[in-house]
Amino acid sequence: MSSVDLAALAAKVERLDAIDQIRQLASKYAIGIDMRDMDAIAGLYVEDVKTSKTESGRQSMKQVMARVLSNFTASVHHVGNHIIEFDDADNAHGIVYCRCEHEVGDKWVPMYLHYIDNYRRVDGRWYFRRRLNATLYGVDMLERPVGDNKLRWPGRPVAEGNWHTPYPSWEKFWKDPVAAGDAPVLPTPEPEKFLERMRVGGAKPYTAVTFVEGKTGGK
Repeated sequence: MSSVDLAALAAKVERLDAIDQIRQLASKYAIGIDMRDMDAIAGLYVEDVKTSKTESGRQSMKQVMARVLSNFTASVHHVGNHIIEFDDADNAHGIVYCRCEHEVGDKWVPMYLHYIDNYRRVDGRWYFRRRLNATLYGVDMLERPVGDNKLRWPGRPVAEGNWHTPYPSWEKFWKDPVAAGDAPVLPTPEPEKFLERMRVGGAKPYTAVTFVEGKTGGK
């Protein structure tokens, strides 16, 4: 095997290791949330993670998450589809689907959302740099999440989710489904440009308004 082949193989192994580490972040985050381990959650973020315009750091993240997670008792977070795209060797972004369920007082509240993630590698290890979410619904399990304002968290004003916000295709499709199907097929994007193409080249929605399980805002 030539030195060129060895270098290509090493690059593939490094990329596979990066993908596995990043996927593990999402799963570790879910169990950290459900077991209320604030140290486990905070340790998944870079040391200088921003938690607000003026606050940053893992200690601040620990405090933020403790406040957020006190809004419900038992919970389960089950991660699903995960798309990861690399900006360079040490930075990546992606989305992760998640089905969440929560005990809120005498109600059981399922939610469906996808996380909008930004990842960074530090000293060979991958961390979250930022994690926001886009939510489709959140209602008591005895209620169907149909119609408008699918966010109906107990004790809070109902609101519209932002599940489709990052992707213009949703609104475009429903304006004219026939035209959407008849339009010429666009060239297949490069592997690292799939999400960018879906966002029509727009900026990554890291400042999107989010609904964080009982709280409006990002985390």
